[in-house]
Amino acid sequence: MPDHAAPTGLLADVVRFSWVDGPGNRYAVFLQGCNLDCLACHNPHTMPLRTPKARVVTVDELVEDVARLEHFLSGVTVSGGEATLQAPFVAALFTALRDDPRTARLTRYVGSNGCASDAVWDLLLPVTDGVMLDLKSLDVTTHVELTGSTNDQVLASLDRLVREQRLAEVRLLVVPGHNDAEHLLRRTGLYLADHAPGVPVKVIGFRPH
Repeated sequence: MPDHAAPTGLLADVVRFSWVDGPGNRYAVFLQGCNLDCLACHNPHTMPLRTPKARVVTVDELVEDVARLEHFLSGVTVSGGEATLQAPFVAALFTALRDDPRTARLTRYVGSNGCASDAVWDLLLPVTDGVMLDLKSLDVTTHVELTGSTNDQVLASLDRLVREQRLAEVRLLVVPGHNDAEHLLRRTGLYLADHAPGVPVKVIGFRPH
C-alpha cells in the first residue's frame, strides 16, 4: 500500500535512457527548481521553482516506471534544476529503489551544483552511490558572475564528498570569456589534483543555443 505521508517531487521531465548522466544507461530524473542563476545553464526551463509545465510525482510512480525498464538500465540519476533542493524526495526515492528487489541492483547518482548544506548530505549520502558535482569556477568572483552566488558551499561539498568517497565526477563547464583563462584552468587542475585525487574530471564546452 502506498505511503501517503511520503514526500512528493516536483518533476520537470524524465529521460528514460540517458548515456550522459552517469555511468552506463541511466534513467534520468530532472527535478524542477534551482538555487543558482547560471548564465550558461543547459536546462534553463528547470531553473524556476514553479512552472506550469512541471508536475507533482510520487516515489511509487517513479519506482514503478524504473522497474518496468530495469533490464535495460545501469542506474538512476536525479538532477535538475538542483536535485538537493528536494532532498527529502530524492532520499525517499533512492531508499525505495534500494529496497525494491526489482531495482536494488541499480546505482543511484545525484547531479548537483554543490550548493547544499551538511544536513542535506546527511540525508542523501546514506542512500547515494555517487555525486556528479558541477564546479562553475574556482575563482569566487567569476563564480558570482556565472551563477549569482559564491562557491564556498560548493567547495565544502566537494571536500565532504571526497571524504565520504561519494564524489563520482567533477564537471567543468568552460564558458569562453568567463572561466577559460589559462591561469584559472591551471589553478583549477592543481586544486582538484590536491583535493580530489583520482576523481574523474569532465570538461564540457559551452554551446550557445
